[in-house]
Amino acid sequence: MKIQLALDRFTVPQAIEIADEVRMYIDWIEVGTSLIKEFGMESVRELRKAFPEKIIVADIKTFDNAKYEFEMCFNAGADIATVMGAAPMVSIDTCINVARNMGKQVMIDLLNISSEQLQDLCKYEDAIFCLHISKDMQELTGIKQELKSLKVPNALRKIENVRLALAGGINLEFLNELGKNNAEVAIIGSSITKAEDKVLSARSISEAASKIKGGEQI
Repeated sequence: MKIQLALDRFTVPQAIEIADEVRMYIDWIEVGTSLIKEFGMESVRELRKAFPEKIIVADIKTFDNAKYEFEMCFNAGADIATVMGAAPMVSIDTCINVARNMGKQVMIDLLNISSEQLQDLCKYEDAIFCLHISKDMQELTGIKQELKSLKVPNALRKIENVRLALAGGINLEFLNELGKNNAEVAIIGSSITKAEDKVLSARSISEAASKIKGGEQI
């Protein structure tokens, strides 16, 4: 299982400093939605420049204007960009096509989608599907029960070699629970970025993740 470090609610220099501190224990670096909204594509460019050896994920959460936004992310140095699964299918089709044409990848965020929408998304077999517990749910309602009961939908299980990412308040306590879903990527933010000892937290999570069978390397 790979560790994707989610960087949100920081300045770009702060994000770079945190990622650099735990550099050896993380695999992918996520330029979070808040970073992109506040600082634009400069945030993606700066993280790309600082971490040339890492996979950079631009969590732009595209819902419309897909070609423009995905080309913008990829031209800034992102390897993966995100689109909302609830977006119009024409937008998701466009994201997939742009990524294929540019040799990049798509992560589809499944936040708040219906079972019918999920069925439609299963045709994108080369995408990464992100099961996501929202920030508001984490902060306003609590997350323990949701994480413990997180299950991969049957529709996704039917995809051969499905690529899964899991996000939403993940910490060391729940890592093994999530590993039962055979996820390729664990997206982890505050468990590392807000830890008193970030290196210790990242190392512990990395060691636990290394024992969990995940997907193939990119």
